Amino acid sequence: MSRASLAERWQLFAGAFLSVTLGVALVQSSLLLLISAANFDPPAGLSEAERMQFSDNTAAVVSMLGLVLGIATFLAGFIISSTFAFTVAQRRRDLALLRLVGGSRGQVRRLLLGEAVLLGGLGAAAGVPLGLVVMSVQTWLMRRLGFVPPGFEGEWRQWILAVSFGTGIVLAVAGAMVAARRAARVRPLEALRETGEASRVMTATRWLAGLIFFGGALALMIVAPHGGPDGGAAMAMNVPLPAAVAAAALSPLVVPLLGRLLPTGSGVAGALARANLWDARRRSSSIAAPLIVLVALVVGTSAAGASFTASGIDELRRQTHADLVVETTGPAEAAILAAPGVASASTETSVPVEVTFGSGEDTESVVESALVIDPAAYVVAHSTGSLAALRGRAVAAGPGGDVPTRGTVRVKLPGADLGEVPVVAALPAMMSGGANLLLPPGLVPADVLAEAPTRAFVTLDPGADAAATRAALSRVGVVSGLDEWLQADAKSRTEISDKIMLVVMGLGGLYALIGVVNSVVIGAAARRREFAEARITGLTRAQVIRSALLESSAVTVAGLLLGAVAAAGAILAAVNSTAAVTGHGTLTLPWPLIGAVCAVALVVTGATSLITSWSATRRAPITLLAARE
Repeated sequence: MSRASLAERWQLFAGAFLSVTLGVALVQSSLLLLISAANFDPPAGLSEAERMQFSDNTAAVVSMLGLVLGIATFLAGFIISSTFAFTVAQRRRDLALLRLVGGSRGQVRRLLLGEAVLLGGLGAAAGVPLGLVVMSVQTWLMRRLGFVPPGFEGEWRQWILAVSFGTGIVLAVAGAMVAARRAARVRPLEALRETGEASRVMTATRWLAGLIFFGGALALMIVAPHGGPDGGAAMAMNVPLPAAVAAAALSPLVVPLLGRLLPTGSGVAGALARANLWDARRRSSSIAAPLIVLVALVVGTSAAGASFTASGIDELRRQTHADLVVETTGPAEAAILAAPGVASASTETSVPVEVTFGSGEDTESVVESALVIDPAAYVVAHSTGSLAALRGRAVAAGPGGDVPTRGTVRVKLPGADLGEVPVVAALPAMMSGGANLLLPPGLVPADVLAEAPTRAFVTLDPGADAAATRAALSRVGVVSGLDEWLQADAKSRTEISDKIMLVVMGLGGLYALIGVVNSVVIGAAARRREFAEARITGLTRAQVIRSALLESSAVTVAGLLLGAVAAAGAILAAVNSTAAVTGHGTLTLPWPLIGAVCAVALVVTGATSLITSWSATRRAPITLLAARE
């Protein structure tokens, strides 16, 4: 019966099959690439500094692939579960008839779970070869974004076949389980009459899920301002997912109301669309759910990230006192101070370091960035805490965090092991990040500094000829104004995280759009008789299609609004976190992206609704009403 049901109603399961296939492909590809990246040896011929940079890039790749793996699994499970719930709701009369002819509750559950197992197996069978294509695309993308060197390739492992088939079946069965239990509980006569339990959209499970995820999102919003620069940003940018699930779970209460408040016109098509919005709450909420995820994930995450970046720039601008910034290579302090019109300069040379701290099983080694500085000049240029103790054989914890603020750490430079060094000072962590470790002059060998990148924050004498000073400094290195340098520095600091976010948002957007198209197609496939009845009563085919388009557009707008509410949770957490760290709450909204998301959602749902409603009304209405199905 499960096989026959899948074959007969393949249109209802096409979206779930696609979600399983894509989920298996992404999980397989990300897992293989993650293991390959973790075991990838640095290319031969790299210097010690380049090896440290390679290790840092590898950590970023592993983090990105782990994030993609988690997001793909979550979105696949979310889309599949909502698809199965909607599919079962569309078949409640068939399932009721099965119960009336003697089928037990257990048989109904086994029928639906059997469909899920078959769907999961078929999706995994298609997902395994697709995963190889996805792995090639992901590898190309990681090379293009600079995460991995040109020679990196994902390695196939035989055991991934078991993981892929297990993933497909588990995702499908987990997504169908709740729908199967609910379908088995509904009394057959109630399902035929659409009364009692069968007519309820807000079930106890939906209420519980909505409230639990709402509580999770609220907890992240409350705790984020206390997490510091890194923890606050991570928690704020994790708010959209639980907020979106909560909004989607509670959407049957809100979407019909929002949809009816939106203008749909005063004609027959508009009146029919408004009536359908209220009566078909399950269908409306199923279409709105992936839209809520789309807006929450893409808009909420990008807006929070942009707010943190803008806050870091503002914080640096307030704390940095300089007229010009000079970027060069190697020691340059003497040449910069000798330029006419220069009053002072804080020269800072960047070197990679491997820092080891902790003891026993808690020992940890990380590759970080360090600055070799003149402590007195650094404090003046950056209005930061005291570094009077930073001299001789000692280090200070920088504004980038991630290293202990007291005790001792083991510091290894490219070609030089400094051994155990005491941490004698610590600067407050900044929203903009920065160097993780500060080193005094004389601690780093001259050959390490010779090829290291250096920047100097230059203050000019009052009345100095800025043009002449800038021309003199240009012979030392690249000269920028402070604001110009702040923008470029912020872009370079967030380059890796922006690339990771681009991949994650692209994945989320793709899955959400698949879910939207799937819900619209399922809804239209089950409405052939409804459309035929409307035409028999006197409506034209054009009026029926226009009514379906107005209904889908209203649901789309309602979903976008609920998604905006979920995204607002991340934005509010970002504003509060920036205020807690810097003393100034920062809000930056990516309006072009918001406009693009809204436009794409309206176009996709509108086009899908037009195509499916046109297809569903091709046959003469009398033939549909007379047909047995």
